[in-house]
Amino acid sequence: MIVDSVRSFSKKELAPNAAEVDRTGVFPLESHRKLAELGLIGMNVSEKYGGSEAGAVALSLALTEIAAADASIAVTMSVSNMVAETIAAGATEAQKERFIPQICGGDYPIGAFALSEAGAGTDATALKTRAVRDGDDYILNGSKLFITSAAFASVVLVMARTSDEPRAKGITAFLVERGAPGMSIGKEEHKMGIRGSNTAELIFENCRIPENQRIGGEGEGFKVAMTALDGGRIGIASQALGIGRAAFEASIQYAKEREAFGRPIAKFQAIQWKLADMATELDAAQLLTRRAARLKEDKKPFTKEASMAKVFSTEAGNRACREAVQIFGGYGYCSEYPVERYMRDCKVTTIYEGTSEVQRIVIARHLLQ
Repeated sequence: MIVDSVRSFSKKELAPNAAEVDRTGVFPLESHRKLAELGLIGMNVSEKYGGSEAGAVALSLALTEIAAADASIAVTMSVSNMVAETIAAGATEAQKERFIPQICGGDYPIGAFALSEAGAGTDATALKTRAVRDGDDYILNGSKLFITSAAFASVVLVMARTSDEPRAKGITAFLVERGAPGMSIGKEEHKMGIRGSNTAELIFENCRIPENQRIGGEGEGFKVAMTALDGGRIGIASQALGIGRAAFEASIQYAKEREAFGRPIAKFQAIQWKLADMATELDAAQLLTRRAARLKEDKKPFTKEASMAKVFSTEAGNRACREAVQIFGGYGYCSEYPVERYMRDCKVTTIYEGTSEVQRIVIARHLLQ
């Protein structure tokens, strides 16, 4: 029922505008408000806080449908769900009641996750943003880079260093609301793909945060961040799967219509084998992603499976998009057809929320422990 509903919404509301959103780079805020109205934000969060309690599997399926229509909307939806779930899992009751409803509804039903910095991407423990105690408050100073939805989020989950303890030990998690004094939006990135997703720098200049906006204890922030990313990786796998599926479906249709040497190119073995490989890899990606989501929903360990799903699905999605461009030939390289956008949109899925290289490290660690 959820898949049918989201697919119908995506085809009617999102897909017709996706090319224009990509061309202009304008953030489709109204579309995100519609997602919230449909209960697609906070899908794995209790109804008590404004969520829909549909579960991790339903969230993955919904993200796949959204991404097949507009990948930029899917990543914002994925991160918003990730932030809402992280608050639900680790925050106090008062924090849950205050912050989750802002992400699940209202004028800005969007959450942001602020971990990366100019010198701390894959090596996230190298972050330098600082939070210094001042009575019952903390004073935040520093900046965050490549933050999805930075300019539009109602709540930002921020990782900052609260002590000089090395690496992960000194990192603490904070919740910062939209418009907080001392928090401002810096440079907005102009990207190769997912151009309808706002990606910008966040700057903190003597940003005062009350102690009651800290999640967990001091020094527990890196654990909060990694727990969030485990679930987020299922979301990005779902996003890549949706983009790849859209590219595959467009290729099937085009191959049946395009003729060469007097017959549809779908009759040629070279094209058939491309389509067969695309279908096989995307099916395998779907099964890996579904398994990780099911383990998460059943509250079983899923870190390794989430990394497997992300690395395989994002790379399979990229291969499907590249083959789609090849099948379309010269038209595949032109904006008249959507496959060049799919290829641009899909590339970043192998980079954010943990690169493919990081996923292989995570998998290997679990295999060798």
